[in-house]
Amino acid sequence: MHRRTLLAALPALALATPARAQSWPTRPVRVIVPFPPGGTTDVVMRLIAQKLTETLGQPVVVENRAGAGGTIGSDVAAKSPPDGATFVVANIASQGVGPSVYRSMPYDAVRDFTYVAMIAEVPSVLAVNVNSPARTLAEFVALARQRPGIAVGSPGNGSASHVKQVLLGRLAGIETTHVPYRGSGPALNDLVAGQLDSLITTTVEAGRNERVRMLAVTSAERLANWPDLPTFAELGYRELVASNWFAIAGPAGLPAEVADRMHRETLAALREPAIADRLAQIGATPRPLSRAELLAFVAAEVARWGAIVRAAGVRIE
Repeated sequence: MHRRTLLAALPALALATPARAQSWPTRPVRVIVPFPPGGTTDVVMRLIAQKLTETLGQPVVVENRAGAGGTIGSDVAAKSPPDGATFVVANIASQGVGPSVYRSMPYDAVRDFTYVAMIAEVPSVLAVNVNSPARTLAEFVALARQRPGIAVGSPGNGSASHVKQVLLGRLAGIETTHVPYRGSGPALNDLVAGQLDSLITTTVEAGRNERVRMLAVTSAERLANWPDLPTFAELGYRELVASNWFAIAGPAGLPAEVADRMHRETLAALREPAIADRLAQIGATPRPLSRAELLAFVAAEVARWGAIVRAAGVRIE
């Protein structure tokens, strides 16, 4: 009887085994960082990639595809098959600011992606070389009035830092010159070398360099790691309260079970003490939104930055 029961069960077992074997992921998972290596987006994603490799059971490979304010790498992800093999680090530049800055966008920032999990938010700072005569934001504004066209660097044309540079100039009544770089790393190097007057970048970049002086931060409140660093808001620039955000997204049509698992594992990785501590050290704050909340957040960011970009008059062909 036992032998006959076993033989009868074999066809069902044969059918069940492939179904389990096909559960996602069955091959390496690619996460595109649409900026150069070493920048904030890259640093934040690589913090959790190893943990995701452990929990997903497949290598999570970070691939840098930089260019056009993050839109090139984001477009690659948007046009990839929705099979769970390709994701992108969606961000304020390519999904929030880009749709309004660029006259022609290769994707719709809301409809062409499946938003999976928010990773973190990181504020921006206005930074100068440690030897700059400007020790405060007020002194920087005074210096800019003495030297019209003072250079303010950013990670690239169409980046959130670019828009903040234009907005700062308009709010402070100063004339600044935007100097775009291919990523935050080269811009920071020139600032440290004294070849750039100032830079709008993230705390991840500026906060770890002793050759840089941060003048003001875009967070709503002062940061625990830099309690002496004033916010733009408390200095009278409330329009410059804005965080750089980073989220994992896949192509539109990603199966719900894939998106849900990636969501769970990402949030679990962010709760790991070592990862949470490292994020805190660089001024990054996790924001565990649900998938529905994340989608609504991105849609709101597109609308918000659209209004800012139109008022600032920033457009790129």
